[in-house]
Amino acid sequence: MSDRVIIFDTTLRDGEQSPGATMDLNDKLRVARQLEALGVDVIEAGFPAASDGDFEAVKAIAQVVQNAQVAGLARANVKDIDRAWEAVKHARHPRIHTFIATSPIHMQYKLRKTPDEVVELAVAAVKHAAQYTSNVEFSAEDASRSEWDFLVRVVTAAIDAGATTINIPDTVGFAQPDEFGALIKYLIENVPNSSKAVFSVHCHDDLGLAVANSLAAVKNGARQAELCLSGIGERAGNASLEEFVMALKLRPEYYGVECAINNEQLYPACHLLSLIISRPIPANKAIIGSNAFAHESGIHQDGMIKNRETYEIMTPQAVGRKSTDLVIGKHSGRNAVRTRLEELGYKLDTDQVNAVFAAMKELADKKARIYDEDLEALVFSEVYHLRIEDRFRLSNLCVQTSMGSNMPATAAVVLQDRDEEVRLAGFGVGPVDAAFNVIKQLCGSTAELEKFTVNAITGGLDAQGEVSVQLRDGKFTAAGRGSDLDIFVAAGKAFIDALNRLELKESDDVISYKQNPVD
Repeated sequence: MSDRVIIFDTTLRDGEQSPGATMDLNDKLRVARQLEALGVDVIEAGFPAASDGDFEAVKAIAQVVQNAQVAGLARANVKDIDRAWEAVKHARHPRIHTFIATSPIHMQYKLRKTPDEVVELAVAAVKHAAQYTSNVEFSAEDASRSEWDFLVRVVTAAIDAGATTINIPDTVGFAQPDEFGALIKYLIENVPNSSKAVFSVHCHDDLGLAVANSLAAVKNGARQAELCLSGIGERAGNASLEEFVMALKLRPEYYGVECAINNEQLYPACHLLSLIISRPIPANKAIIGSNAFAHESGIHQDGMIKNRETYEIMTPQAVGRKSTDLVIGKHSGRNAVRTRLEELGYKLDTDQVNAVFAAMKELADKKARIYDEDLEALVFSEVYHLRIEDRFRLSNLCVQTSMGSNMPATAAVVLQDRDEEVRLAGFGVGPVDAAFNVIKQLCGSTAELEKFTVNAITGGLDAQGEVSVQLRDGKFTAAGRGSDLDIFVAAGKAFIDALNRLELKESDDVISYKQNPVD
C-alpha cells in the first residue's frame, strides 16, 4: 500500500456550495492558481452540467492548471459525463468524477431505484467515462449510511468497469471515527479487486468530526482525502484541508504517510479564499485563526518565553503566517513594496505593483503604521477586486447622525454609474442604513441585506475597517467586501461591490448556480 496520501481539493466545487461563497470565473482562477502553489494533487473545479457558467469556469481552470489533475463532477448519466469531459479534456491531467447514491434512504426516496438498478447505473456511468479517460473516480453517495455488503458489491462492479479511484463519502457527517475507519478497512479487505483502485474519503462536518473521520480513514488504508480550504462547504462544511494536512505532517510516526502539500502556503491560500468570499477567518480557527498562535495566560506566556515548544506544536511560519511587525511605511520605495508582496506570496505585474504602491502611499498618509494585512487588503481592492464589468463605483460618502435626537440619520452619496456621476441624499434609522438606502436608490436596486459583518484588519485605533455584506435580489445572492479607515466608507464599498456582483449574475456573466449536486 502506498505511503502517500493524494490531496483532492474540492473548494471550487463543494466548497463553493457553502451559502454566500459563490465565486465568479476570475475568483475561481485565482484560487486554482493558489491551490497549485499549495501543491494539491487534484483540483475538483466544479460541476460542469450545473450551468453554462460552471462549465466555462471548469474549462478555463483545466486550461491554466499545469501540474494538478483537474476533475469535473458528473451524475451517473451520459449527459453529465459528456459535459464534464468537454470541460476537462484540455487539462494536462483530466479526471471525470461520477457518483450515485447507495444508502437505502437515498435509493428509495431520492432515486426511486432498486439496488440492482443503482449498480447498473453506476457501471454504465463508469464505463462511459472510461471511454474518455482512464482517470475515473466513482463515489458512492451517502456511503456511511449504506449497507456494507452492498457497498462491496457496487464498488467491485465500479472497479471492474474502469474506476481507478473509489470515494467513500460521509455525505451527511453521520459517521464516528472508529466506525468510519472500520468501514474503510472492511471495504479494502472485502472488495476482491480493491488493489486496482485508490480508496478515497469525503467527509462532512455536521457533528464536527470531518477531519477526525478523514484521518481515521487514512489510518485504515484510504489514500485520497477530499478536503476544502478553511473547511467551507455544504451545511457545516467539509473536512478542513489545513487541519488534515498539519495532522499528517506533525504526526508522521502515527499515520505513517506523507503528502505533497507545501504547508507554508496554507495560510496564504485560506486568507485569499477569505478575501474572495468576504468571509473572515474565525479567530479561534485551528491552524490559521488569529488566536492559533496567541498566548494570553501568564503561565503560557512564561512557558513560551522559556521555550516555544512548551505551548506551540508548530510555528506560525510553518503554515505561512508572517510577522505583523512594521515593514512598509510612507517612505518605503516601490521595490520594497514589490519584495514584501512577493514574500507574502503575491506575484503581481508592474502595473499591479504600481497600483498597490500608490494606494499604500495614500494610506500611509492617514495611519501611522502599515502592516502585512493592510498590504493584502490593498492587493485585493486595487488588483483582485477590479472587474471590467463593474457598473457602479463609490466616489464620495458623507453620513450624519446624532445621539438622543429625533432627527433621522442622513447620508449623501456620490456614485459613478459607468461614465455618469450621480448623487443623492436620504435618510435611515442609522448611518449605515441611510447610506445603503441612498445607494439602492441610486442603483435602482431592490436587493435586501442578509448579512453585515465588521472586522478590523489590524489592531490599533487607526486600523482599517473591513466590512462584508451579503445581499439577496430574488433568486440571486452576492457577497461584497470593502475596506477603509472610515468604517462607513468601507460599508458603502462593500454594498456596492455586492450590487456589482448581482448585476453580473443577473446578466449571466458569472457562475450563479447554488444547487446541491450531492457528494
